[in-house]
Amino acid sequence: MENKKEMRTWLDDLNLSHPLVIAGPCSAETEEQVLKIAHELKDTDVSYFRAGIWKPRTRPGMFEGVGALGLKWLQKVRQETGMKICTEVANAAHVKLALEHDVDLLWIGARSTVSPFIMQEIADALEGTDKPVLIKNPVNPDLSLWLGGIERIYKAGVKNIGAIHRGFSTYEKTKYRNNPEWQMAIEFQNKYPDIPLINDPSHITGKRDMIFDVSQTALDLNFDGLMIETHYDPDNAWSDASQQVTPKTLVQIMKDLKIRKETDPEVDYNKKLDNLRAQIDVVDNQIIELLGKRMKAADGIGALKKQKNVAVLQSKRWNEILGKMVIEGEAQGLSEEFILKMFKAIHQESINHQEKIING
Repeated sequence: MENKKEMRTWLDDLNLSHPLVIAGPCSAETEEQVLKIAHELKDTDVSYFRAGIWKPRTRPGMFEGVGALGLKWLQKVRQETGMKICTEVANAAHVKLALEHDVDLLWIGARSTVSPFIMQEIADALEGTDKPVLIKNPVNPDLSLWLGGIERIYKAGVKNIGAIHRGFSTYEKTKYRNNPEWQMAIEFQNKYPDIPLINDPSHITGKRDMIFDVSQTALDLNFDGLMIETHYDPDNAWSDASQQVTPKTLVQIMKDLKIRKETDPEVDYNKKLDNLRAQIDVVDNQIIELLGKRMKAADGIGALKKQKNVAVLQSKRWNEILGKMVIEGEAQGLSEEFILKMFKAIHQESINHQEKIING
């Protein structure tokens, strides 16, 4: 699959003066709920109204969506508000029903993207459609798997495609519901700069009060749009209540977000600079998190040494690490001087952690 300017046609044809906004409830609950939210989003920056019709739930017995009945409600949304409509499809049967109801845009969820078998089944059902199809990143941080899913859709003759970055699952507890792993999104853009990339801050954060910051980071990294879950009564939503915002809050988020212009050369420079700085900020945060993990491992070593009455400093081990890191650093274009200074500082902090435990 080659990068082509035509991949952006479906988005460019909307002639938007702002990033694409896809918004609506996590789940379609009732016809009244769907229409109420839609009318509150009418005449805003929202281009596509979203609602989950079929909901993949981890455990049985949870609300799994209203099913095909909800497609009728989406059709009413389009008829009454003029907004385009979209929903998630997870198998061939979903695709068939969505196309029969003339849904304007389909997206494929993270739990589907992770399986090449499911992706091929969906691709076969979508063959030749002119509807835009967006593919979410897989649950696990695997760029090849994400690109493979997109390629299957593309090879089925679907030319109007896009990607949704919704973050990645992890067994560790972080401030995010799904770690954004921004570097992977950056690598995606580098490989396919003309595939529209949409950010899903709702699923990345899992918390409505973090949505603005993640959305701003996404725009600073040149994402093409946002998918934000919106409900008139988020706390009582039937699914993912904590990550949904009210329509009023969504409108305020859109007003507060800083969107870079592209017309003026000076503005273009600032946009590129902000993009690079945003990339650095992402990597710097990752470095801090990794250093924190390293020091936790050092704490564990300190506790073990205390138990066995072993000295903190192990010179042979330290020299082996330093020599290896100098070689690794040179391979990454980093000077020996920098590597020595950095790892001596890291080593000293590690010693401090171990001594604190041993002497504590």
